[in-house]
Amino acid sequence: MTLVNYVPQTANPYQSYRQPWSLHQELLQEVNRFFDRVGANDASNGATADWAPGVDIEEYADRFVLYADVPGVDPASIEVTLEKGVLTLAGSREAIVDKDGAERRRTERPAGRFHRRFTLPDTVDSDAVSASGRNGVLEVVIPKRAQVQPRRIAVNA
Repeated sequence: MTLVNYVPQTANPYQSYRQPWSLHQELLQEVNRFFDRVGANDASNGATADWAPGVDIEEYADRFVLYADVPGVDPASIEVTLEKGVLTLAGSREAIVDKDGAERRRTERPAGRFHRRFTLPDTVDSDAVSASGRNGVLEVVIPKRAQVQPRRIAVNA
């Protein structure tokens, strides 16, 4: 969730110039917001990643399920690797080629390589990990080993 300060609009557009530091403060706020967004995306990216897909992780008694939003990416081209307890998702999304006569004024969907890494607990069964993609969502199912799952012990009276 992003918190944004509300700045009321004034009827007189030149009113902000009466306060000498207001424009400076607005500029600093915009720069900080930009770096906050960039920093949030770089938390688990590699140095060569252009963007990072959003990810949801669910834990069940017998497995973990990871959902990654990768719209516009062919599921067959996504590399999912698990090595030494680190799950890595990598791939790329091609940039949209401009058509003749079309002018792009705003681009919000990033293109290029993506890269996400997740450290998994020792309880996972690395041999049984499976991945599938549908409707722009990559689903990775990571089962837990049977011997590590908790078991209920009956108390004798």
